[in-house]
Amino acid sequence: MQLADTEWEFIGPYLPIGEYGPYPERLRQQFEGVIWRFKTGGQWRAMPQEFGAWSTVHNRFRQWRDAGVFEALLEGLIAEAAKRGEVDLSLVSVDSTTARAHHDAAGMHFGQDVITALEKAAAEEEKARQKGTARKDKTGGTAKTTRSAKSDDVSGAGTNSG
Repeated sequence: MQLADTEWEFIGPYLPIGEYGPYPERLRQQFEGVIWRFKTGGQWRAMPQEFGAWSTVHNRFRQWRDAGVFEALLEGLIAEAAKRGEVDLSLVSVDSTTARAHHDAAGMHFGQDVITALEKAAAEEEKARQKGTARKDKTGGTAKTTRSAKSDDVSGAGTNSG
């Protein structure tokens, strides 16, 4: 078991029990399977049988996620800690630079409309970048476009031949 009985007493009421399941006696086992998954970083398919079928635990996790169970649980934990005077939210910080993605996070699928929009945005960004680069001279400053009278005379521009 990964959860103490007192921890489970707090968590259990946050987990919804639908008309057709899950069976209350398996909720703790399935919740502990979700904990195992994120604690170890292992794949769902590699989950030990003691938590039940991996596909069932995964589906339960998705249902809980979609129902907002984890957000409600976090808010409940914060509220309980605040009641006890055990929380100081001034010290909370989230830094995404330390978040690591599992190798299974690759392979995200997008609709064609999203892909088209992303390609268009990338092309516009590249065009703007190239336009900015063309304006820079060798020293990194902005190049000035000037006309010399000499070049105008050579090309015949601005002369009146008549």
